[in-house]
Amino acid sequence: MPSIKQSYVNRSVRDREEVIELTKKLVQISSVYRPGIEGGNEEKVANFVAQYLRELGIEVHVEEVEPGRPNVIGIVDSGKPGPTLLFEGHTDVVTEGDRKAWSYDPFGAVIENGRMYGRGTNDTKGNLACMITATHSLLRDQEEWSGKIILCIPCDEEGMMIGIKHFIRRGWAENVDGAIICEPEENQVCVTQKGAMRIIIRVFGKMAHGAIPLSGINPNTRMAKIICALDEFEQREKERLGCHPQLGWPSITPTILQAPVRGEAQINVVPDQCMTTLDVRTVPGQEHETIKKEIQSILDRIAKRDEDFKAEFEVIEDRPWTETSKDEPVVQAVAKAYETVTGKKPIYNGVPGATDGTFLHLAGVPIVTTGAGDREVPHQIDENVDIDELVETTEIYRTAALLFLNREVSK
Repeated sequence: MPSIKQSYVNRSVRDREEVIELTKKLVQISSVYRPGIEGGNEEKVANFVAQYLRELGIEVHVEEVEPGRPNVIGIVDSGKPGPTLLFEGHTDVVTEGDRKAWSYDPFGAVIENGRMYGRGTNDTKGNLACMITATHSLLRDQEEWSGKIILCIPCDEEGMMIGIKHFIRRGWAENVDGAIICEPEENQVCVTQKGAMRIIIRVFGKMAHGAIPLSGINPNTRMAKIICALDEFEQREKERLGCHPQLGWPSITPTILQAPVRGEAQINVVPDQCMTTLDVRTVPGQEHETIKKEIQSILDRIAKRDEDFKAEFEVIEDRPWTETSKDEPVVQAVAKAYETVTGKKPIYNGVPGATDGTFLHLAGVPIVTTGAGDREVPHQIDENVDIDELVETTEIYRTAALLFLNREVSK
């Protein structure tokens, strides 16, 4: 066990003040990505974080991924050879939606009854503040440790995850020995996460008068056959795999259904095209290539029975499921840190969606996901986080870093 120079009780008062104030400042900077709108991106909050880290004496790199959408990378090097630990927390948040539906200003960071309210308090600016405060706490106390800490603070986790992809392409993930993905998981130790595929299916028809439908080719009825076949495929996968103990059921969910795809819809017109999108969530035991083949097989079977059938599908995003062994040092460090801080046994679980950790996993980095915040609250109206849990998470991150960086490494 690494030395701890101050008791948790005394240190937590200091760190509590910092994590609360930092979370407030981060939440009060709106970082909803709104293309074409000045300030509608992550740039302002990224610049704030970069300057904050510089003032702590941390080496900072700012890399623009797209105009107005930078990544921030902080490096804390002990100057001694050892492992490299990465903390990851994104700067972007989802839209606040209808502001009138909120009980509080979505960017006000109001604190009431021990909770802070606002977009990003839970997902995941609160946890971003925790990882920064935890690192600052180590520096303040001049803790002894070996190796390096990387603070990965990317843009666009809520979209196509262009930030973490850019981070990896630039080589920052090379030689990283373990990563803590800072997301709202009630401080549970999440060692697996669902995969995700985003798919567009297009069915092509022929426009016609609704009174004379046989003069056209109706793409809607043909799309209905595809959706029903996909539902049957989903049921077969559920029967084959069962309910995963940490991730639940696999799913194939049609989300957008649109016809016509372009132009104005009219009730007396057969459209020329129909489009649907699929949100596919996978669990261990499923292969994405097999799913793609099954979708193509469905289209082929319908085409054999219908000479007018014409359809295609496109995979616009492919994120495989991940699974990390409990024996990985980064998992053991987080689990031990949770037990040390709370006095309770860690709860192992899985992440119901994909995170930036998906791509770090693909890059060969062992990942574990944990952080403050109710798992059911992200993206909701009146998003909030428990203040005491933020403080607890900060101490868990701090303790996990010491355990991971000071562990005995086999020669």
